[in-house]
Amino acid sequence: MAIPRNDTVEMATARANIYGLLADVFRGAPSEVFLSKLREPDFLGALRDMDLSLDGVFERTSQAQLVEDLALEFTRLFIGPGPHIAPNEALHVEARSGESNAYWGEQTVAVKKFIEAAGLTIDDSFGGMPDHLSAEFEFMQRLLLKEAEAWASEKDELATNILKIEKRFYDEHLSQWVGNFCVKVIDATEHPFYDQFAEVTKGFVDFEKDTLQDLIDETEGGNRLSA
Repeated sequence: MAIPRNDTVEMATARANIYGLLADVFRGAPSEVFLSKLREPDFLGALRDMDLSLDGVFERTSQAQLVEDLALEFTRLFIGPGPHIAPNEALHVEARSGESNAYWGEQTVAVKKFIEAAGLTIDDSFGGMPDHLSAEFEFMQRLLLKEAEAWASEKDELATNILKIEKRFYDEHLSQWVGNFCVKVIDATEHPFYDQFAEVTKGFVDFEKDTLQDLIDETEGGNRLSA
């Protein structure tokens, strides 16, 4: 059965947009500009498609107060100085060598090498580590945009190869820690903004497990794309 080419382009683009949104959520405390974007009809519709409603978050306080509240909660959850949940893979996954969890550990180096092997780099303006959650999500976003471009240009072999890179990165990295990280955030947060986004992030990462394999099976199983 032929797979409509537009479907593969739209699926890759939609998934890229979700990774991009979630990368922004965990990159830093939300700005007024970012929160205003989340209130735009297109964004609200996309959030509802992900079973996420921020109506209660926006209704309970002014935007200026919300920015302040979320800045405090982001710092408490992810930065410290007290007990916090650092959004870095190396602090959540035990290294194969048995080394203790630490910033710039074995997992951080593995992520850096993976990204570089794929021909991409972390934006210098980011200032974080390659295994930061937002960096890993941004890497997936960029892969997916390249995949969508390849499908649209009828470079099917290239698109399938990019899909395999996404699957490998998911298996070796995202699947190893993001779900547990989200559970910790849900248990620790005192603000519905991070509670809901952690729930959605966990659900999306779970969704990706089967989606990536299904897409590879479809494009490699003798199914040709149709115009």
